[in-house]
Amino acid sequence: MNHTPDSPSGSAVTPEVSAESRNQTGPAIAPEDSVEGRNLAADASGTSRERSADRFGIDGVSGFMGMRWDSADTVRLEIRPELINAGGLLSGVVTYALVDYCMGSTLWPHTTEDEHIATLNISINYIQTATEGEIVCTTELDRRNRTNAVMRSEVRHRDGRLLVSAIGSYAIFPARKRTRVP
Repeated sequence: MNHTPDSPSGSAVTPEVSAESRNQTGPAIAPEDSVEGRNLAADASGTSRERSADRFGIDGVSGFMGMRWDSADTVRLEIRPELINAGGLLSGVVTYALVDYCMGSTLWPHTTEDEHIATLNISINYIQTATEGEIVCTTELDRRNRTNAVMRSEVRHRDGRLLVSAIGSYAIFPARKRTRVP
């Protein structure tokens, strides 16, 4: 994901998408159509939008945490010692980031190449924690209009326990044309 510091909230998230992949058409792509290294999603018009994600995330942060996309609205990670806080529990930062990335990738297929997105607010409820195993975040897009989107997420442990619930709002704004300075 690219972060654009000149966005309204300073935290715009725009996954890297090639111009070629924006112009592909076809039916919506199901989660099982994801390929290691390439996650595909389709917008409402059926246009496929490719997300360049390697096995360990789409940028340095998601890569460090070990995030893996099953689909645009499902992201998982394996808990490992580096993600455990001084209290011996999974750091809240990890689940917050998992929710933020999953919300962003859920919204992304519902945007055009002329739009960027930025997190406005995420309200998160930490219900339980974990110290080992895999956790999975799923997100639902509740509403998207011209300038805003609202989503809700859950993070569950592989054993089914609900760890986190969250709601979030994102800004949708015109992509700025960047000029290169010589």
